[in-house]
Amino acid sequence: MSDTYYEFGTAGERWDRARLFFDAKEYGTAVRILTGLVAEHPEQTAQRLLLARAYYHSAQLSRAETELRAILERDPVEHYARLMLGRTLERLGRTDEAAPHLRMAAAMAGETPPA
Repeated sequence: MSDTYYEFGTAGERWDRARLFFDAKEYGTAVRILTGLVAEHPEQTAQRLLLARAYYHSAQLSRAETELRAILERDPVEHYARLMLGRTLERLGRTDEAAPHLRMAAAMAGETPPA
């Protein structure tokens, strides 16, 4: 498939297409579309978060971590990004580093830690 397919259409059309591929569990294709969108609009949290999720689900964990850290740098109280960063770090075997992010995500969600 030509790269022009991933770049075709307006940003809104590409966003819709990326979500369709993500929902169909075609994470690699979603990544190819979202990479261009994030490059064009790096301030858009939703696009970057979906890109991080696509990386996570396609086991590109270091790339997911990079995107999640970029989101949290701009918006430290983005709950889902905080939770995903914790889970990503866990999958990378960095449980000590993951723990504070998971605790913070739980606190943001109003969950109480187990006694």
